[in-house]
Amino acid sequence: MASHSGVAEHLPAFLAAIDISQYGSTSEILAAKELAYTGALFTIVTPKTIDAVLNLLRDAVGRLDLYCDVSTVDSVQDIVDLLDAGAAKVFVASGQVPALQKVPNVNSSRIVYHPTVSADEAEDQLSGTGYGLYLHNVQDVAAVGQILQAMGPSRPAVYVSKQDMTEEEAVRLRTLDAVPIVGSQSLTVDAESADGIRIAALLLAKTKSDRSDGLFTTLVTDERGVALGLVYSNEESVAESLRSGRGVYWSRKRGLWRKGDTSGDWQQLVRVDTDCDHDCLRFVVRQQGNGFCHLLTATCFGEYRGLSKLQKTLESRKRSAPEGSYTARLFNDSKMLNAKIMEEASELCEANNKAEIAAEAADVLYFALAKATAAGVTLEDIERNLDGKSIKVKRRKGDAKGPHAEKFGVSTNGSTSNGNGAPSKEEVKEAKSQPKSKDDPAGVNDSGRIQMRRYVTADEAPETIREALQRPSQRSTDKIMAIVQPIIKDVREQGDKALLSYTHKFEKATSLTTPVLKAPFPQSLMQLPPETIEAIDISFENIRKFHAAQAEEKPLHVETMPGVVCSRFVRPIERVGLYVPGGTAVLPSTAMMLGVPAMVAGCKTIVLASPPRADGSITPEIVYIAHKVGAESIVLAGGAQAVAAMAHGTESVSKVDKILGPGNQFVTAAKMLVSNDTTAQVSIDMPAGPSEVLVIADKTANPAFVASDLLSQAEHGVDSQVVCIAVDLSEEQVCAIEDELHNQATALPRVDMVRGAISHSIMLVARDLDEALALSNAYAPEHLILQLADPIAARELVTNAGSVFCGDWTPESVGDYSAGVNHSLPTYGYAKQYSGVNLGSYVKHITSSHLTAQGLKNVGGAVMQLAAVEELEAHRRAVEIRLRWMEENKQ
Repeated sequence: MASHSGVAEHLPAFLAAIDISQYGSTSEILAAKELAYTGALFTIVTPKTIDAVLNLLRDAVGRLDLYCDVSTVDSVQDIVDLLDAGAAKVFVASGQVPALQKVPNVNSSRIVYHPTVSADEAEDQLSGTGYGLYLHNVQDVAAVGQILQAMGPSRPAVYVSKQDMTEEEAVRLRTLDAVPIVGSQSLTVDAESADGIRIAALLLAKTKSDRSDGLFTTLVTDERGVALGLVYSNEESVAESLRSGRGVYWSRKRGLWRKGDTSGDWQQLVRVDTDCDHDCLRFVVRQQGNGFCHLLTATCFGEYRGLSKLQKTLESRKRSAPEGSYTARLFNDSKMLNAKIMEEASELCEANNKAEIAAEAADVLYFALAKATAAGVTLEDIERNLDGKSIKVKRRKGDAKGPHAEKFGVSTNGSTSNGNGAPSKEEVKEAKSQPKSKDDPAGVNDSGRIQMRRYVTADEAPETIREALQRPSQRSTDKIMAIVQPIIKDVREQGDKALLSYTHKFEKATSLTTPVLKAPFPQSLMQLPPETIEAIDISFENIRKFHAAQAEEKPLHVETMPGVVCSRFVRPIERVGLYVPGGTAVLPSTAMMLGVPAMVAGCKTIVLASPPRADGSITPEIVYIAHKVGAESIVLAGGAQAVAAMAHGTESVSKVDKILGPGNQFVTAAKMLVSNDTTAQVSIDMPAGPSEVLVIADKTANPAFVASDLLSQAEHGVDSQVVCIAVDLSEEQVCAIEDELHNQATALPRVDMVRGAISHSIMLVARDLDEALALSNAYAPEHLILQLADPIAARELVTNAGSVFCGDWTPESVGDYSAGVNHSLPTYGYAKQYSGVNLGSYVKHITSSHLTAQGLKNVGGAVMQLAAVEELEAHRRAVEIRLRWMEENKQ
């Protein structure tokens, strides 16, 4: 192997310069042969194109190296953002260097210096920095050679651009160990070209062979760098490979060899480059068919091993898993798969020797890769993500958070805010309901049973019972508001840019380039099993019927006194925004509960907002429901940012007049903030808190039914609360309910979520039904279940509740989904002041008055007297003038 020059880094053969505004998407750039196979692009970034460049970096992370000329970008923060997003290098002007040098964690090897001062000043500024050098629009390539020679063998990497560069000049720069920057429109993949610059010629400009036949040794690898085989190439085969976009090599026996023409096992070309000494080519490919080797193995060195082998196996199982196989179960039961990941991760934490750690780590990797494969995520995607994280400029502290930190006694060292007021990823997780670890004793008594705290009201002071009925504490309102306010401001001022940025950050949906899915929604996004469609359609119709029955048949007209008619009529709120949470569960039911009454009310514009999945998609159930209710669009965002977008509107998101729907603490805080912001002019349905249920059970109640109703709410999240009030039950009868609760809970896939809720839930044993109902009315539950001998009679005594469920055969679940009543209800005691969502939530009442002359005579005296009392003379005179006119004109 020949020794290489003093340039320490492995440089690209050339940089294809592109105008990013000429491309509609990243896929267009990657599909352009003149650009895709080089793996390195150059673009000039301006304030107008920076968003497009950031999107390109996010979409193509790990697939190409983007070199960005930022010499016209004013903001150092914008430059840092580009580096953080994965820019390989940034080309900066002399005037930008001082500010950039003050930014911590910027690797100097990622800076290329574009001198815009005198030669002496430039030399002083460049000396000792480790920056690359950009020679912009040189006049003579020969002069570049002299400059490089004067700089000596330890010079930095040098990049050169020239107007109307020829192939000869570009090749000459390559041989000088400089990187030519060539306009993409000048590049060609053709083997011969009279006026274009052949990519093959540039790639091979420095490549050399020590073989007598002049062939180049060529290593073929997959995208993970695993060697598939060793072949040979020459300029003709390289040119043909670039032209056809597949692996084409040179056979010493047959000449040009299009691998796979006979076997069908061909390769899709990803990239071509050389090793550091330029005596070996590397073809990076995606193998199609059985494998690379003629022996039908994955590689010429045998089958894949380790993670690559596991990935191939999982992908095969995903396509055609044997019925009943364990892997098939994992793909079909996401809850079980999630539980296994948490179980194995916990066991890895407990492992304490080399063999145990290796075994447990292998289990974690297996189940994690199963989840990735189920979602279409590959090892290549994961490794690209890791590579992207490794070059970030802005570093996270990486402290352990919440219960994980508490379990291992780790200090979090204060706030996890990201510094600009917006919530960090950890804070967002904290606001969600996180299951308890299996070692956390939450919700479990000393004997290991899952059990609520029990109080006998006759044995306790009233204040003890009141304290026991307190809801689980929420995070500090001030702290939540302080986090949410900057997000709302950011979205209000920067619109789509901010909204997309938060979605990329919190939902990991980095492929999204628009924050909105507009109607009509493609049929391909609504592919559902027939049984799911039937269930939605049945529920949809029941909800429609119940809310349609709430409509006022005609306006109200009342003649309050002769000649004075007062009226009231209904009009729909024109534009409504419906927030459908994501988080720990997919909630198409919430989309129905919010969307159907909006449709029935006749709202002209219905906007749904829901956090997208990591691939940028929305669950097909929600898209199908949005289609059925006639939604204008779906905002692909969650949290405070989605609320802000609907409240204020953005370039893509329609502004709404009212926002409805539940959410976590950030969503609730955002709804309250925008409703008090006069610039937003938006109202909300109600404040919301964690889900809750109160069950009143007498001796006729079935213990299994009672326990199932309690658990149906406890599984919502660890901050949920369930209360059971037993009416004059014996010890044996109370224990029967507790036994059922334990047995049913342990069988649930979300048992660790349930335990968190049970830890602050209670069983009250009351003297009689009157006391039970008094306690319930004071608590004002979201859901009230009456498992009583005569639930309808007891319902008449209910004064505070979101929704009431009567009798043995009315589980709360039917209200959540299909009975027809709405499940968007006031929580946290707000049932004392608020109704649940109903048709009235989507309409407004307008009043009118119509007086005859006699009517004004009848009421005018009272009006004038009260106006005089309040000293509002113009009010008084508005009546007096009319009455005088009537008198003068004998009316």
